[in-house]
Amino acid sequence: MNNKFDALKNEEDSGEDENGEQKNKESRPVVKPGKGEHPLQFNYCFWFSRRTPGKQTSSSSYDQNLKNIGTFASVEQFFANYSHIARPGDLSGHSDYHLFKEGVRPMWEDDANKNGGKWIVRLKKGLASRCWENLVFAMIGEQFMVGEEICGAVISIRYQEDILSLWNRTAHDQQTTSRIRDTLKRILNLPPNTIMEYKKHSESLSDNSSFRNTSVFMR
Repeated sequence: MNNKFDALKNEEDSGEDENGEQKNKESRPVVKPGKGEHPLQFNYCFWFSRRTPGKQTSSSSYDQNLKNIGTFASVEQFFANYSHIARPGDLSGHSDYHLFKEGVRPMWEDDANKNGGKWIVRLKKGLASRCWENLVFAMIGEQFMVGEEICGAVISIRYQEDILSLWNRTAHDQQTTSRIRDTLKRILNLPPNTIMEYKKHSESLSDNSSFRNTSVFMR
């Protein structure tokens, strides 16, 4: 990991308030576009996580492992963050980048995510950086045209393959999930016979797995 990335890491606030209760980890100043900047429709947060392969991760330990590495509200702020973050293809080990709307934590249990699911695309090694960049640009540019359905995206760097996933709010809305799928295929320029998988977050909670036991779709 390079020094620029390390410098962007924000340690989570894990203290307690005067009543002895856990402080809200998201209690940080609201980010706003600067003067003359081009505002985005939504504010977004970059997150980073890393874990030991093969080690079972509980919800609490996963939450503690999430590091917010930047929040932005404008095009200019996005590039100020993005230009100082290592590209996914340069990461090693069991690492994940998450880009989610501000106020939504990249966890299945989050209120914005719990009734939703995610589209999953498995990538050959060497494609992660390009595909992640295309998806990130499409998200902040609101290319999916599904209102507030998109919650965030994750690029998961693994040893044999890399996995891109796009999270949405409403798993049972097949018309919306199909539109998201088709837009995702176009943005990533995927071949027509690409296998895509969809998994509800409720199923992930049940089997404690992000990518196993998915529903497979081909088009």
